[in-house]
Amino acid sequence: MRTSQLAEQAGVNTETLRYYERRGLLDEPPRTAGGYRDYPADAVELLRFVKRAQELGFILDEVAELLHLNTGGPTSCDTARALATSRKADLDARIADLQRMSASLGALITTCDLPRADRTCPLLQAIEPPR
Repeated sequence: MRTSQLAEQAGVNTETLRYYERRGLLDEPPRTAGGYRDYPADAVELLRFVKRAQELGFILDEVAELLHLNTGGPTSCDTARALATSRKADLDARIADLQRMSASLGALITTCDLPRADRTCPLLQAIEPPR
């Protein structure tokens, strides 16, 4: 299957395929006599695995490890679980940070409802660089 066909079926662009090859996530395919890449049919499933792992928050280094673990046995499942647990903890921390930022902005926004004479703009003061 040619690059454009694989990219379309997997829902990625052709540059993504080349990038994944450089990263070692996708083996470089053999070439046709005309010099075109000739991907095997199972490359579609591999790319869908990569994209789904990314949707779950895994970074490409972790995706590479998951791909390697995917061919293993029960101990691979334990390692994958540890990787997922670590990723979840990171996502939970990021969510907590975003919630704190949102609450801070919400509090600043509510002060804008005060009469103009009774307020200074804490939003602008909060982001103003120190003098």
